[in-house]
Amino acid sequence: MIDKITLAIDFLLEHKLLFTALIIVLISLIKQFIISTIRGDVAFLSDVQRKWMSRTKNGIFILTIMVLFMLWQAEVSKFALSVTAIAIAFVIASKEIILCFTGSIQRASSRSFVIGDWIEVGNIYGQVIEHNLMATVIQEIDLENGQYHFTGKTATLPNSMFFTYAVKNHNFMKRYVYHHMTITVAQFVNLYPLFPELTNKIDAYCEDFIEVARRYNGVIEKHAGVDLPGSEPHIHVTSGATGEQNVNIMIFCPTERAIELDYKIRQDFMEAFQQRFHAQPKG
Repeated sequence: MIDKITLAIDFLLEHKLLFTALIIVLISLIKQFIISTIRGDVAFLSDVQRKWMSRTKNGIFILTIMVLFMLWQAEVSKFALSVTAIAIAFVIASKEIILCFTGSIQRASSRSFVIGDWIEVGNIYGQVIEHNLMATVIQEIDLENGQYHFTGKTATLPNSMFFTYAVKNHNFMKRYVYHHMTITVAQFVNLYPLFPELTNKIDAYCEDFIEVARRYNGVIEKHAGVDLPGSEPHIHVTSGATGEQNVNIMIFCPTERAIELDYKIRQDFMEAFQQRFHAQPKG
């Protein structure tokens, strides 16, 4: 039995390509088994599951590289000594790959985000669902248009982007958000008499969560070390380039209720505007 095992090992060492293929297949099966075990039968993955799946993939990838390097060490050494010029050219040609590796190191050392965080890189917004040595995968969120829902798209960002674009962490927006809305009024009329009643209605909409919002706002201020606008609604008017008036409203509210409150506040403003400026008989 031992002799057969020895003969099999000698055969595989003589045919390293076959041995490499077997190693890759075996490691892939082990990885698939571990990932399936972590995932279980749930329909939606939790952040903890995503973290362990990412760690498993990264660990197995590193293990595979180490095993294959040990197997081909002699050949790699001979190749490196004989084709130094080619190796230098390869490094230059693989600049983007090197940047991805170093970008991964930069992300890990700065701890700019972890799996589950909402981030912005360039003009891409999303929740981090996986990161490895080469890329970061996010589920896209429509933050750019003032929405807070997933678009269903998955974006894979090469880690080299972290040297080109600033990484903005929007993780606190998963629970509460400073929601901005702008209502444009073409007529030049005095809008300020509408604001006290509108503010009262906004306060009524926020009454059931305002205490939690104040505490959460305080936590964010303490964590960030800056003075934030606060949890109370803010209303101010600005002028557009062609003379129109822009009513800017900002509220601090639960993320999942932002769109609902946006709709109600816009409706209240438009009804009040219609009643005050269009229901009066012309003199």
